[in-house]
Amino acid sequence: MQKTDTALLPQQGEQAGNSAAITQIIQPRMADLGEFSVRRLLPVKERKTIGPWIFFDEMGPADFAVGSGISVRPHPHIGLATVTYLFSGEILHRDSLGTVQVIRPGDINLMVAGKGIVHSERERPELKASAHSLHGLQLWLALPLAHEETEPAFYHFPAASIPAFEVQGVSVRVMIGSAYGVTSPVPQFSTTLYLEAFLAPGQKLLLPQAAELGLYLLSGQLQMAGTALQPQTLTVLGADAVVEVEAFTAARIALIGGDAIGQRFINWNFVSSSKERIEQAKQDWQAGRFPKVPGDETEFIPYPA
Repeated sequence: MQKTDTALLPQQGEQAGNSAAITQIIQPRMADLGEFSVRRLLPVKERKTIGPWIFFDEMGPADFAVGSGISVRPHPHIGLATVTYLFSGEILHRDSLGTVQVIRPGDINLMVAGKGIVHSERERPELKASAHSLHGLQLWLALPLAHEETEPAFYHFPAASIPAFEVQGVSVRVMIGSAYGVTSPVPQFSTTLYLEAFLAPGQKLLLPQAAELGLYLLSGQLQMAGTALQPQTLTVLGADAVVEVEAFTAARIALIGGDAIGQRFINWNFVSSSKERIEQAKQDWQAGRFPKVPGDETEFIPYPA
């Protein structure tokens, strides 16, 4: 683990202790997906995106008995890129490109849907043979106009390839984008930020600046700009706000942000700047015109009634 030069930190300004830096605090909505529940933070009525991020779920933590586990049948996407990040457990990813990839804690998996992709999320039989758990984040990036119809692609980055370092003594990992003078190897299609940090009790961290930025408190207790934050809430900051957080207890945070992406429509698993494009994707899925997932061809999730 390397240390970052403090000269690369944003300079603390008047907003650092100003509660006006916080523009919104989003409470999670619980959604039951059958095998497990998720906390959904984006999109909500009051806030559709933070930078290019248009979807944010915390999966679990969920405990599975022997023989059970997640089994998400093949389903389609357009106009977005999915990001899967696990804290515990694993997921077996398959897609219509022929990708077969086990996702483990700390890995970054970026699946670019572009003009259309189909994938499934299941578990290996070896994992289901014993009791196990699953906990992680599922996020979607809306692709910029120039990439909405790009060719689909899949990128896998093992945990060891993601930059890990210290800022003000705080452990930080930059999953996507650049912060504190460090850049992730994960591709970005527009200015994007995704990082996590672990704060010990009493530690402080000056957050990176971004045109749009949200802080998700996974666990612990934090203070930001004079406001105490509660776990499982997503705090939205003002543009380029200079804000420092302080941990009352051991805390884990995820930061998402970047440049605004513009208006996007979301319908089921489809994201687009065009309602007509979403309608076409819906018809294509119902008519069976999307490609199949090799090794997982027989089942699929129908378009919801």
